Amino acid sequence: MKRSSARGRQIRRGEPGFDEAVLGTSFSGRDPGRRPDLLVQANDIDEVVSAVRLAASRDWQISICSGGHSWAQNHLREGGLLLDMSRLRAIEIDAEAGVARVGPGCWCVELDQALKRHRLFFPVAHAHDVGLGGFLLQGGFGWNSRQVGMGCENVIAVDVVLADGTLIHASAHENEDMYWAARGAGPGYFGVVVRYHLRLHPRPRFTGIALQVFRREHLDAVFTWADAVGAEVPRAVEFQLLITPKALGIFRPGVEVIAPVMADSWREARRALDFLYDSPLRGRASFTTPLLPVSTAMMSRIASLTHFPPRMRWCADNLWTDAPVRDLLPGLRHVADTMPPAPSHALWLNWHPPAQREDMAFSLEAKRYFAVYGEWREATDDTRYGDWATDCMRRMEAHGVGIQLADENLGRRPARFMADDNLRRLDAIRVARDPQGRFRPWMGRLPS
Repeated sequence: MKRSSARGRQIRRGEPGFDEAVLGTSFSGRDPGRRPDLLVQANDIDEVVSAVRLAASRDWQISICSGGHSWAQNHLREGGLLLDMSRLRAIEIDAEAGVARVGPGCWCVELDQALKRHRLFFPVAHAHDVGLGGFLLQGGFGWNSRQVGMGCENVIAVDVVLADGTLIHASAHENEDMYWAARGAGPGYFGVVVRYHLRLHPRPRFTGIALQVFRREHLDAVFTWADAVGAEVPRAVEFQLLITPKALGIFRPGVEVIAPVMADSWREARRALDFLYDSPLRGRASFTTPLLPVSTAMMSRIASLTHFPPRMRWCADNLWTDAPVRDLLPGLRHVADTMPPAPSHALWLNWHPPAQREDMAFSLEAKRYFAVYGEWREATDDTRYGDWATDCMRRMEAHGVGIQLADENLGRRPARFMADDNLRRLDAIRVARDPQGRFRPWMGRLPS
């Protein structure tokens, strides 16, 4: 996406440039046909407060957008007010305290590069142009999250504009309910976060990646092996499998084994990858790379260019699962055999969460994460590909425990995305904090 350098303004439905400005808030090239009554491009916190109060005076519901990476275009709703937060992107770093204060419109790569100058680290998103606002609200599965925790676990406080236009500070010791909800409510959060306070970490001294590529015919063997070794893979490694119709280097359907790693030295990182280099399947691989030093910023930019190019038309969906891999293989084969052309792809993430998380709204995960991303350029292919992701996940949902909100598809396939008790608690906080339902909830959900 392109960043606007122009000062933000208010644009009403029907005014010149309205459609372009509204659709410009979305990473996707699809037009869902939904339009707000008013788009407010906020320049500062005062304008956010004014926009929320305006919505209250007109009994409008509010949708919010920070970076626009919602595959489902959750923020594009019919009527009401759309609040564009992309211009609130200030970054303040207190290196001595190990804390950053950032605006929700800040891109992940911008924070990563700013922290690098201080030799500090935060688990930012894997795509460089993801806005921190939505990324942190839904959980924040970022670089090195298996070691330092998800993004939301490293949020120590938020500054929030409530439904009545009041600005509050929320933390573990103040407005605890809004802090608890901010860490996992995703697009169903009932407030406008205007600033995040983040806990920082020492930056790993070495960041790199190794790749191994297999032809499609080896899919069953690769996933069976990956599942067998998954629990023992060092937490310094983000062990991923990518199903793609155009695998790197072989330019044909295949499986890419991707292993980013962060450690204190090249030697330590190389030891963490022994499971890959000593794999009994290595002889079947079309090729295996050495461990290559690559920064997180470079990996993010490469991922964006190769798998998430701008203005594509998207369908995405996902699944958390603890099911035996033998039960998942039929679904994986179907995904591989029906996938739209590249850069469409499917991601298998070896997650294996820790035994316990902090008490927060985020509360649903499993050993493995599987997500499918269909993408195409022409509107004439909407009918052909538009339901592909939904159909694939419906075939597999009996083997899942739910979804995560980063790749949600709730408008098409309502699914469980939070522990039942947590969702009931979140609903109770919503009633107390937003009794008029000023902020729009998720597009769909299963009842708690």
